[in-house]
Amino acid sequence: MGTLADRINEFNRLLDFKGELPEGIRIMNPFREDDRILEVASSFYRKFYNDNHSRHLILGINPGRFGAGVTGIPFTDTKRLTHECGLKYTGRETHETSSVFVYEVIEAYGGVEKFYHDFYINSICPLGFTVDDGKGKEKNYNYYDSKALTGKVFQFMVGNIKTQIALGMETDICFCFGTGKNEKFLRTLNEEYGFFKNIIALEHPRYIMQYKAKFKADYIDKYLNAFCQIH
Repeated sequence: MGTLADRINEFNRLLDFKGELPEGIRIMNPFREDDRILEVASSFYRKFYNDNHSRHLILGINPGRFGAGVTGIPFTDTKRLTHECGLKYTGRETHETSSVFVYEVIEAYGGVEKFYHDFYINSICPLGFTVDDGKGKEKNYNYYDSKALTGKVFQFMVGNIKTQIALGMETDICFCFGTGKNEKFLRTLNEEYGFFKNIIALEHPRYIMQYKAKFKADYIDKYLNAFCQIH
């Protein structure tokens, strides 16, 4: 059906979780919560994926409130959307530290056109979760933060990895953002379902910015060296 952009936009439009979640955990589906987000994301994919060239998949954990939760684009907050991607956006401005690092990597790789020609970023769980922090505010929650949640969304995650591969993704190498629980879970899935021939895990951008900021340049080099393996 059409271009890769068309297929990604249709995937996002249909993305929905109909199961039950453990008490206190809320699903975050930006495409169902605000019609404008689907249009913002659609404009991004039409700009960078309006072809049928296959990409290598990068899988994060699940969307965060200030990146994909607002733009519909993984690891892209509103600042990066307008300043780096050159797309119009009206609404509340958000800043996500993970997005800052990812776009520094993208710039070092050769810029948005080159990077998005080679890669498609999403998450093992393409929808996010939030919980109350006990002070009346929502905070991000990861699919692996409780076994109960992981169990509830397991088949949802498996199905969406299969669907995204079928959109037009290479399966020789998959990149995983997160070298702890996210990597372990993806490798376990891969052993069972055989999605990819090889998985290359990289430290999660949020971890780098929060705990290893002094060594950011080294991690950017590590990312670039890993990404070179697709050529």
